[in-house]
Amino acid sequence: MELLEIKNLSLRFGGIIALTALDMTVREGELHAVIGPNGAGKTSLFNCISGVYHPTLGEILLRGENISHLKPNEIAEKGIARTFQNIELFANMSVIDNLMLGCHTHMTSGILSCSLFFGKALRQEEESRLQVERIIDFLEIEKVRKKAVGSLPYGIQKRVEFGRALAMKPKILLLDEPVAGMNVEETEDIARFVLDIKEEMGITIIMVEHDMGVVMDIADTVTVLDFGSKIGEGSPLEVQSNPKVIAAYLGQ
Repeated sequence: MELLEIKNLSLRFGGIIALTALDMTVREGELHAVIGPNGAGKTSLFNCISGVYHPTLGEILLRGENISHLKPNEIAEKGIARTFQNIELFANMSVIDNLMLGCHTHMTSGILSCSLFFGKALRQEEESRLQVERIIDFLEIEKVRKKAVGSLPYGIQKRVEFGRALAMKPKILLLDEPVAGMNVEETEDIARFVLDIKEEMGITIIMVEHDMGVVMDIADTVTVLDFGSKIGEGSPLEVQSNPKVIAAYLGQ
């Protein structure tokens, strides 16, 4: 089933063309990788999907609903969560508090209930705490749950950022270079967690990544961008043998 459809998507900043007439379909339950050289338009695509940018032309459809002109918080409420290439956590707050922030999207209590902390506010707080504890167990970060995020190793901080996104209960998880800057052991751990998120939680994943070993090992479908245009798409094996993809990465 098609979960996310991108139709004729174009993005311009004055005379700079970031994306041109891009078409892409993401099926429910798949791990869809987006690759390409630096400046190919990968992060611009993520920014359009998450509402940071509004496309110049085209549509982004989530289960048939056009979300291309919604605000980032509205898109988050629709079920699209994101991690970032550069970790965007609150360094002086604990792991638990950072994860609880991810639950904020689903906190719908009124001012009075929250102020007195009873009724609906109390129930939602308890549900969020239970959800966060399940995520902590899933990501194997029990030992650091009360530590300040800024004191943790880079690889563990990446897991915490995954956890905050998962706390939003997403339908689609956008991962922007999840293994960037990691050693081999950390890369293998993150790749395993990405697969577990897809297979055990049933969350559809769109991943931008430069590590071709990871992409070819775990992706179901790969879309290749170059100078804002799609030059290839298919299974990892099909993409590896595509002459346009080889030219974009290695030159002619």
